[in-house]
Amino acid sequence: MEEKAGIKDQSETKEPLIGYVHSIETFGSVDGPGIRYVVFLQGCHMRCQYCHNPDTWKLNVGDKMTTDQILDDAEKYRAFWGKTGGITVSGGEALVQVDFVLELFEKAKERNISTCLDTAGQPFTREQPFFDKFERLMQVTDISLVDIKHINSKEHKKLTQYGNENILDMIQYMAAHHNDIWIRHVLVPQRTDYDNYLAELGDYIAKIPNDIVQKVEVLPYHTLGVKKYHEMKIKYRLEGIETPTPDRVANAEKLLHTNDYTGYRNWMPMPKL
Repeated sequence: MEEKAGIKDQSETKEPLIGYVHSIETFGSVDGPGIRYVVFLQGCHMRCQYCHNPDTWKLNVGDKMTTDQILDDAEKYRAFWGKTGGITVSGGEALVQVDFVLELFEKAKERNISTCLDTAGQPFTREQPFFDKFERLMQVTDISLVDIKHINSKEHKKLTQYGNENILDMIQYMAAHHNDIWIRHVLVPQRTDYDNYLAELGDYIAKIPNDIVQKVEVLPYHTLGVKKYHEMKIKYRLEGIETPTPDRVANAEKLLHTNDYTGYRNWMPMPKL
């Protein structure tokens, strides 16, 4: 392209956006509908007591990748996705790198790739510039996996170091704009496994408008990440707490009415923009 008055065309000089990637799973079967290429981004502000990946907390570290590098690699596995699979971006906390996720999903839709956002919502705010980016992100996100850590904000803060008001506000935004959601809740003895809190969460989910909740899933707490805490010399806050028994998991599923949410079985991605 011809330069004018010695000024270079910005589209030719702009540096590609870089994301910090913790790891990639090429054949994910539990992170959204179908078989998915899962990108685990680095960085998270919350310090959930049961987090099994404390190595994802630190910001601005990890493998540096561009959105095109990720998409080019992901397309190698496209034959396995079928009609419902695609790409999922997780973390850490994906929204910590909202600019990168936005560019990745916008380019993914140009390639007709299904997009799934896995988030706990902690960075969400209606303040700018984040909110504008989030609104644009939702326009190119087929479905969001939202992890509600605790329905009670005081208990949420004990568990994660943050309250949940902005997280529930994010869910209400998604509901108001017909953004499909898959809700997850980690069941932790002595932390989240209390009938009153589970019933309150079940009632909250049931009141989300527009039938956007596609699935509700109870994830039993496990201790697989304890070794990482010891290796990283981080105090593990749930030492001695065992995984929940099958009957407590069944009880949580009953109180959260998980059988009422089966829309994901017929879920199909949005058409190409």
